[in-house]
Amino acid sequence: MLYYLFDYLDKHYQLSGAGLFQFISFRSAMAFVFSLLISTIFGRRIIDKLRRLQVGETVRDLGLDGQVQKAGTPTMGGIIVILATLLPVLLFAKLDNVYIIILVVSTVWMGLIGFIDDYIKVFKKNKDGLKGKFKVLGQVGLGVFVGLMLYFSPQVVIKEKINGPAIVQTQEFQTANPSALFGKETKSLKTTIPGVKNNEFDYSKLVSWMGDGYEKYAWIPFVLMVILIITAVSNGANLTDGVDGLAAGTSSIIVLALGVFAWVSGNIIFASYLNVMYIPYSGEMTIFISAFVGGLIGFLWYNTYPAQVFMGDTGSLTVGGIIAVIAISVRKELLIPILAGIFLAENLSVIIQVSYFKYTRKKYGEGRRIFLMSPLHHHYQKKGYHESKIVVRFWIVGIMLAVLSIITLKIR
Repeated sequence: MLYYLFDYLDKHYQLSGAGLFQFISFRSAMAFVFSLLISTIFGRRIIDKLRRLQVGETVRDLGLDGQVQKAGTPTMGGIIVILATLLPVLLFAKLDNVYIIILVVSTVWMGLIGFIDDYIKVFKKNKDGLKGKFKVLGQVGLGVFVGLMLYFSPQVVIKEKINGPAIVQTQEFQTANPSALFGKETKSLKTTIPGVKNNEFDYSKLVSWMGDGYEKYAWIPFVLMVILIITAVSNGANLTDGVDGLAAGTSSIIVLALGVFAWVSGNIIFASYLNVMYIPYSGEMTIFISAFVGGLIGFLWYNTYPAQVFMGDTGSLTVGGIIAVIAISVRKELLIPILAGIFLAENLSVIIQVSYFKYTRKKYGEGRRIFLMSPLHHHYQKKGYHESKIVVRFWIVGIMLAVLSIITLKIR
């Protein structure tokens, strides 16, 4: 909202300093600062309110060190991250930008699913929370919404570089006239994937077997992929939220890397210099990402060991959903297995453990385990590692994976 106010003041009254709001970098910085202040200052009040309402975590006895002491710790702390993200976005972002609309709707959508799940657990005293089929239904619904918005919105376009003798390929020309190197805005389902020609893959190729006019059916595999990614990443974030600071810290690293992708892809100068896909209007997502990172870091102030508040599903499902939507929007969703490798490992550890247990029980009459406990972070707790050491080491791995993902920008 402030963007529109200062834009009006700049155009009609030439107010000194109002022009700063035209710069994404300035608005991103302000969004980060405001988000960090909201999450740290008002986060304390929200935690106290949750404690007064007796919104405490119910801890199952899994035989882990320090587990019993966590019983009663306020949960549903994801509200802090959601508020700290949405308020600065409403203040500093262009609210008519399609990517901002998608991200705001996704935040509220996943936040409601997580809130209902936590509400059932805490107030209805049902440890299972919202039934799995309803969670999946909500994730599928969001996937359909995001996929169709990205496919049909006229704002979701790309510009591809023009190659040939008509373009003067000199460093001076490219620096002075980066826009001349790109063609017109076009609708496309191309995405980024390292190791193939031009680092690009087009979803429409998946339906090329349908013959002439196959492009009009390309939205089907695209929407299915969006559903798969949103479901997988949100569940991965949910599973990762089992040790103090792990989910929030890991997510901050992932989102920072996605912020680099959004900044580069949405800036024609950087896109030209790095020879990557230019996505007009996507740079506005940097404001949302900055606010999101600020909210996560502010939440970490209270969530690091020993945690004063837990995310709950209100936070973990929302965080995972937002990460998936950002990755899809900047066309880096196929990098998720690398970038969100921690989430993938947590997911796989549960799948492997359950599958192997069922297989051995059927074959040998008793279930056997590969890990001491799943998800993966609990395996290391069982091995005697302190949870703070586990968290920091997972963060380090997350940083390495984020750097590796960014490096793929230049891998041809």
